[in-house]
Amino acid sequence: MPRFFASIILMLFSHLVFSQGAFKALKDTAAFKQKVDKMSSSTNSLESDFIQVKNLSMLSEKITSKGHFCFQKQNNLRWEYVDPYKYVIVINKEKILIKDENSKVKKYDMNSNKVFREINDIMISCVNGDILRSSKFTVSYFENDKAYKLELIPLNKAMKESLKKINMYFDKNVTSVTKLEMVENGDDVTTIDFSNKKINAPIAAEKFTLK
Repeated sequence: MPRFFASIILMLFSHLVFSQGAFKALKDTAAFKQKVDKMSSSTNSLESDFIQVKNLSMLSEKITSKGHFCFQKQNNLRWEYVDPYKYVIVINKEKILIKDENSKVKKYDMNSNKVFREINDIMISCVNGDILRSSKFTVSYFENDKAYKLELIPLNKAMKESLKKINMYFDKNVTSVTKLEMVENGDDVTTIDFSNKKINAPIAAEKFTLK
């Protein structure tokens, strides 16, 4: 279960590189948390393109995927991979829907599966900023001239067996997450960079269904 749990998270969260200087410890964490709370309360929907890069410690090459991301309150997410393969993952409140390249749709009920419930909670809380109040991670705060960086260390035993940490990046305006980085215990790293973001634009209900 731990390996399955981590692999699903890495697939979903699996590059905007901040080259403006090294990160240092953030002194005023209270002010930053206020910015995140404001972002969370004011963001009802979010759309973005993304590039996912998987760096395998045993291989020199990188595995790159591209796609489109949608979020809508409450508990609606869509991750659509379009290159080099087509794959869609939808979270619609209490359901997880997965559509593969063969157009087969698999449906899961989160209420009957603790693993999917954990996945949903982590994904939603990362998007809306609630993860800062999660008891499942210890959080360290950093900044440089252009960005904030949060380092989240898992406390859950099952998660710790596969996942070393999650790094989250925000620009200084804290309008949304700009980058997610997942570091496994074997030092494989998956990053997702978000671009072309649309905040609070209408999203068709069909985006959160699969047939």
